[in-house]
Amino acid sequence: MKKWILGIVLALTLCLTGCQSVQKEANTQDTWNRIARKKQVVIGLDDSFVPMGFEKKNGQLTGYDIDLAKAVFKQYGIKVSFQTIDWSMNVTELRNGTIDLLWNGYSITSERQKKVAFSKPYLRNRQVIVVKKDSGISSFKQMKNYELGMQTGSTAEQWYETKQDVLHAKKTVLYDTISNSYLDLNAGRIQGILLDEVYADYYIAHMAKSSEYKVIQNDRVPMDLWMRKGDKTLRQKVNQGLARLQKNGQLRKLNEKWFGRNNSRLGK
Repeated sequence: MKKWILGIVLALTLCLTGCQSVQKEANTQDTWNRIARKKQVVIGLDDSFVPMGFEKKNGQLTGYDIDLAKAVFKQYGIKVSFQTIDWSMNVTELRNGTIDLLWNGYSITSERQKKVAFSKPYLRNRQVIVVKKDSGISSFKQMKNYELGMQTGSTAEQWYETKQDVLHAKKTVLYDTISNSYLDLNAGRIQGILLDEVYADYYIAHMAKSSEYKVIQNDRVPMDLWMRKGDKTLRQKVNQGLARLQKNGQLRKLNEKWFGRNNSRLGK
């Protein structure tokens, strides 16, 4: 019996050591040569993030980040493979090497900079609160009397944790997807949703009764994409690709297609 238990402990130890080794290699290695050789890059995303990356009714992925990622890597003859992940596990997926980068409208924070490398900011954005127009809520400060929803692992959640002087709700409720938070807002179970402005504007514009909602604005937060700290060449290639799209006008066209205006952050 003791030998059997010792065998299990040894196996678990070897497995843990192996996993840590894989993570360390993934964090420090420059993988561009492998990506270029395979002519494929794997991008992790949350496929419910409208309008950045989301599934249409036919199951096809679409969105601003989908179009932009394809345009960047097309310049290098590299096919983009999109992989839906549990967004709360995004950094773990990146460190494990199951994906090459995260491209899903995410933003730089000091905490995230300790874990991953960022591209140049490519899109202007800000954190906003969506409320029902008849709620009587018109400022961030008023949320101290109400319940506020946000997505688990999102920029909104991290922003909220560091901005208690700006926004402090009576209660916060976390959701797997933003769409579920809208269901609760409509049902009156929460009174506001903290989220990215690009999502709020797009979602409300496509609602049957868009006039029933109000967007309360606050801090601007530029969007970036994430990669492992060791992937210096990948970061360079992505930044160069984005710069070329800015110069030839393709970036402006994508912004106008998805947002009706040019929200580019490049060169700002």
